[in-house]
Amino acid sequence: MSSKKFLIPLAVIIMLIIFAAIRIWTFGAQNELVDADAAIVLGAAVWDGQPSPVFEERLNHAIWIYENEYVDKLILTGGKAEDTDRAESQVAKDYAIKNQVQKDDILIETKSSITEENFKYAQEIAAEHELESFIVVSDPLHMRRAITIAETKGMDVYPSPTPGSAYETLRSQVPFLIREVIFYIGYIISLPYR
Repeated sequence: MSSKKFLIPLAVIIMLIIFAAIRIWTFGAQNELVDADAAIVLGAAVWDGQPSPVFEERLNHAIWIYENEYVDKLILTGGKAEDTDRAESQVAKDYAIKNQVQKDDILIETKSSITEENFKYAQEIAAEHELESFIVVSDPLHMRRAITIAETKGMDVYPSPTPGSAYETLRSQVPFLIREVIFYIGYIISLPYR
């Protein structure tokens, strides 16, 4: 009898994990290119003063969105890691300017270190500039959690995952998916306490 009591909660946990993984995986294919006020580009690592391949993919996609006039502004997010001289968003701004984005169309926040902070500070910048609708740019497997966080903050957001990713092989996707499942479930469970 006691083993049954143990197996039922374990089965529920396994089902929750599988459900979350499927939700994250399938949501990553949704691309809602709509006219919006700005694209919010979620920060990623900077290597030797340049965007990492993951960050470069995000920036290239946001620049494409901007060039194709879905948005008028880019909000670049990402603070400064301990081992870097500049914030991710500052490096991203330089990259965007080199790729023909008008300097006045780029807004940055330099304080965030996690996805939730990306949105917190992006939302503050957006309010200052009266921006109300956003295309969110990140990796496909990151998109479900990112959109959930933004919607929880009351933001009007639309997903546009990068068409390419540094996480293209199963060997690189599985660890990223596991990480996102853990963070997504953790975020959902913590919502009543926020």
